[in-house]
Amino acid sequence: MVDGESEIDDPKFFLAKNGKNNAQAELNATLDALFNEKTFDDNSTACRFPARKRWLQEQLNIQNLVTVECTKYKQVLKRIDPKSATLIFPAAHINSPASMFGHTFLRINSAYKSRLLSYAINYAADANPDNTNAAVFAIKGLFGGYFGKYSLLPYYDKLKEYRETEHRDIWEYDLNLKEDEVERMLEHIWELNGTQSYYYFFTENCSYNMLWLIEIARPSLHLREEFMFDVIPLETAHILKEKDVISNSNYRPSKRTILLKYENLLNSKNLTIPKRLVNSELKIDDIIKNKTITLKQKQYILEAAIEYLEYSFSRNNMSKEKYLKMFHLFSKKRAALGKGEYISIKTPENPLDGHRAVRINSAFGVRDGENIGFIGFRPAYHDIEDPGYGFLRGTEIEFLNIELSFKEKELEVEEATLISITSLAQRSEFFDTLSWRTKLSWDKNSLIEQTSFTATLGAGYSWGNKYGYTYVMIDPLLYVEDGLTTALGGSLGFVFDKYDFFSTNIELTHRYYDDAEKQNIVNFSQNFKVSQNFLVKLQYDFIERKLLNEETFKVDFHYYF
Repeated sequence: MVDGESEIDDPKFFLAKNGKNNAQAELNATLDALFNEKTFDDNSTACRFPARKRWLQEQLNIQNLVTVECTKYKQVLKRIDPKSATLIFPAAHINSPASMFGHTFLRINSAYKSRLLSYAINYAADANPDNTNAAVFAIKGLFGGYFGKYSLLPYYDKLKEYRETEHRDIWEYDLNLKEDEVERMLEHIWELNGTQSYYYFFTENCSYNMLWLIEIARPSLHLREEFMFDVIPLETAHILKEKDVISNSNYRPSKRTILLKYENLLNSKNLTIPKRLVNSELKIDDIIKNKTITLKQKQYILEAAIEYLEYSFSRNNMSKEKYLKMFHLFSKKRAALGKGEYISIKTPENPLDGHRAVRINSAFGVRDGENIGFIGFRPAYHDIEDPGYGFLRGTEIEFLNIELSFKEKELEVEEATLISITSLAQRSEFFDTLSWRTKLSWDKNSLIEQTSFTATLGAGYSWGNKYGYTYVMIDPLLYVEDGLTTALGGSLGFVFDKYDFFSTNIELTHRYYDDAEKQNIVNFSQNFKVSQNFLVKLQYDFIERKLLNEETFKVDFHYYF
């Protein structure tokens, strides 16, 4: 309940007609139904609402309720066998804006030694973003245009979905919930079975509902109170860490991460072979009989070919029949080469050690010989100049970022971003992904000095190594100044990010406007990470204007919380 109104929207969840909006009426109806059961099997009130029954018995010391037989719930409880719980965080998928915030769901751990046999509790919008127009999907998600539903399914199915189909690394955060607390959580999930509520991307989303369940398990926790206007998946993990609920963490690499590891293990002359085998450009026996290729390299080649085959099938690049036939052949040939070495993948930086989502900044500097100051605020979430520790390289997603400048008695809007999303996916032998970025904002980057609304959607390519990455982008732009102005921009960027404590960002842009005007823009920043949530940035910006070019030097201080 929030201000006396339930956040569950499905009438099936309530016993009183006005139960959603009247807690007292729902309480009275529940007590009446429990004391006057008309059925004594799975359809009884006590079997439908075991969490309510437990809570009322604890709060009111009720002793004399009639006995009912909850066969279905007992079967589920026995099958799941709840012992402990783990928060699962599938990290961002670099080329999917719908998943760049990440996602969270819960795993209910049983007595089985293998966690893969446990069950996962997920809450998600009842929609498929891949089969929906992106703009429609975003708008409906923002304003509750979808219903959210809970699902309970084997954990290995969820792993397959995120690690193999969506190619997202998985972080598992074990919670120190006790066995009786986990069972309390399961009772409430049982009550929610078959119900639905309106889903909102920023508020009542997957992570918000996971916090609800954890609060049900341990009522002394007040997790949702930490969030005001948005609930970001990674932030919920941060809150659990602050509340000392997380006891341990574990990392599971995605299919993409495994393939990138094989790119490092294969010799340069053998790097193209796995992909060519999958594409039937080479015969597998020719590789095995090749005496110039060492046994270890042959093992790596076939292992990588199997991984790439599975990746290709998940991308719908081949039929199931062809996939099964090739998988059997590749596996048989690989087994004949004997036991190889275990492929060890280094655990990356834990997202919980990265910066928080909300950012404030203040800066001072010089613009065209005059002193100038800046102040800014961003509620979410990360840009490519922020500290990259714990975040997916080359990604940016920002909402409602605003920066103001002031000199003498003048106060101006430097930038007001509605949304900015960037995906600079570095190309490699196995991944030839397109990079892209989009932005809706007011800024001062046009040929005239005034702040103008701009919209852009660009695409290009990016390449990288352990030292950093570079990118080339083509960005069509639309400016709204005195009238409508269009432009085409070409950008060349460099990011050096080998070390955790500092990074360098350079972007050179040349624009062609529809009135034949041209413009050059240079952005340079040297960023120093002082602590997990504090950054100092040295920045230089050059903007070519119609009348007078503009140069800005500034020192910027960023704090994240």
